[in-house]
Amino acid sequence: MSAQATPGTDAGPAVTATTQAAPVLDQHRFPEDRLASFMAREVAGFVAPLRVSQFRGGMSNPTFLLQDGNGRRYVMRKKPPGTLLPSAHAVDREYRVISALAETDVPVARAFALCEDEAMIGRAFYIMEHVEGRVARNLTLPDFPPAGRAAVYDAMNAALAALHNVDFRTAGLEGYGREGGYMARQVRRWSGQYEMSKTDEIPEMDNLVAWLAQNMPPDDETAVVHGDYRLENMILHPTEPRVLAVVDWELGTLGNPLSDLAYNCLPYHSGDDVRGSLAGMDHDETGIPSEDDYLAAYCARTGRGGIPDWNFYLAFSLFRLAAISQGVYKRGLDGNASSPDAIQRGAKARHLAKTGWAIAQRGVSDTTRPWNEHRRARSSPGRAR
Repeated sequence: MSAQATPGTDAGPAVTATTQAAPVLDQHRFPEDRLASFMAREVAGFVAPLRVSQFRGGMSNPTFLLQDGNGRRYVMRKKPPGTLLPSAHAVDREYRVISALAETDVPVARAFALCEDEAMIGRAFYIMEHVEGRVARNLTLPDFPPAGRAAVYDAMNAALAALHNVDFRTAGLEGYGREGGYMARQVRRWSGQYEMSKTDEIPEMDNLVAWLAQNMPPDDETAVVHGDYRLENMILHPTEPRVLAVVDWELGTLGNPLSDLAYNCLPYHSGDDVRGSLAGMDHDETGIPSEDDYLAAYCARTGRGGIPDWNFYLAFSLFRLAAISQGVYKRGLDGNASSPDAIQRGAKARHLAKTGWAIAQRGVSDTTRPWNEHRRARSSPGRAR
């Protein structure tokens, strides 16, 4: 894969190579000689000297492209500078989950070493393999043919189902999170995180906090969840429409798998000027599945007959994303964000909260249709087009 980006929208390239990085931002510089010494001790095969550049686009844990004297590439993720919110930016948890999932059907990068000693380079960090491939920045995949788009979305769906089908105990992830009660804990957590990073009043966020607490569905499912499962957090094969690695596991834990699924489906409900939107498109023409088809494929892969309380999970996902966006915006104001675009997230938080509140006002669930019935309807010769 060439390091050149594929032309996309005016907001940026639609697809970038995983070799595309830029000089390290001033606020994220660290003692590179110390990192080289650490890698010489802890990463088998590393050869000095070390060259460091930084990936752009991430809003949370800064991510760096490392290259050794033999041209071998690695990736480092570290905590950002400045005062951090409690439990945020847990690179040790990222390292643990990708190490465990390497033995499953979930595509992940190989983990090499974790350093929790902040005296080393100023922040905790970990090193993993560099996966050569493509990152899709635009949800509509404008540079793919319809069949390629369908294959990418199906591969994303399959990887999510594979994750949720993992037996977390067998994988060694018991204790990675608490079992049961995930949604209630998440509502409390992100309500608190939002309050700590609030800069302006957003009435819809206050409404969502109350509504989510009052409409909590039964929550006894436990699976490994990614927490930020979206197209941009996957590395695609350099030439084929398949997923080589799911990345950015900062929010991973044990939790309710429907929270991951709803978050993954947000583009069907909330557009993005930078990454595109799946709302209102002709799915048959573009090759990108409708939300109903995407949910049906997931249900088939995970053995579900349907998804009750779907609006709750959608509203929660928008609420949580609004809280995360507000935190990014606050770090941008403080000068500690991983991306120079962080300052734009203030308006994004408000938009997400309004969209979430609009979905909440529809009621907890208007999408309980059994997906096996939906699949039969889709395959019927008389189906309206």
